[in-house]
Amino acid sequence: MDAQGFDWLLVPLHQLVSWGAAGAMVFGGVVPYIPQYRDIRRTQNADGFSTYVCLVLLVANILRILFWFGRRFEAPLLWQSIVMTGAMLLMLKLCTEVRAASELSARRHFFADFDPRHFWHWSSFADYVQCVLAFTGAAGYITYLSIDSAVFVETLGFLAVLLEAMMGVPQLCRNHRHRSTEGMSIKMVLMWTSGDTFKTAYFLLNGAPLQFSVCGLLQVLVDLAILAQAYAFACRPPKPAAHAAHPACAKAL
Repeated sequence: MDAQGFDWLLVPLHQLVSWGAAGAMVFGGVVPYIPQYRDIRRTQNADGFSTYVCLVLLVANILRILFWFGRRFEAPLLWQSIVMTGAMLLMLKLCTEVRAASELSARRHFFADFDPRHFWHWSSFADYVQCVLAFTGAAGYITYLSIDSAVFVETLGFLAVLLEAMMGVPQLCRNHRHRSTEGMSIKMVLMWTSGDTFKTAYFLLNGAPLQFSVCGLLQVLVDLAILAQAYAFACRPPKPAAHAAHPACAKAL
């Protein structure tokens, strides 16, 4: 039987694989955050997770969505950004609720205060939503005015990729400052590393633009640095929990 005889099987199989790959691209980015989300809900403690990771990914994905209006790329990548934006808002909502419950006597801070000392440390999830909407509106308006500029569009896309590559840096800094990775999900970082390694290999093997490959390599290096922190801090003797009764004193980045 010649190859044409198998077309009835190969064509739908190829379509099925394409749909599977698109689905993995859309939802694969949020999977690493599921273990961290479950850990925070189980322990009711969000001190080990840096909410600045959410900030970096929100900005990066909003910029990528705006970049789509200047240069249309694959639909799965666009939906990936939309899904990731929703996932980061859910992470922020959980972290805010958990911290608010453990800091009942702390002074409340609001986005409308416009106090840079408490930026991204607000007391209500609604304040984070207001900040995201304000940034989206401002960035969207600037994009609308500059959409015909090729330089602006390319810069917008590069910033989106670069910021996504830096998503692990807030967690890296938080771990270094506290000299601990307690409360951080190792499963999340392992999933970061495997996903970023696969993505970077894909960029290198398929001749993607240089900035994609460079940013992908940077992401992998940051992931490995966080894993090295986890190993190094795990080998150190634990410190006595002298301030265990004061969770408000241990704020993540």
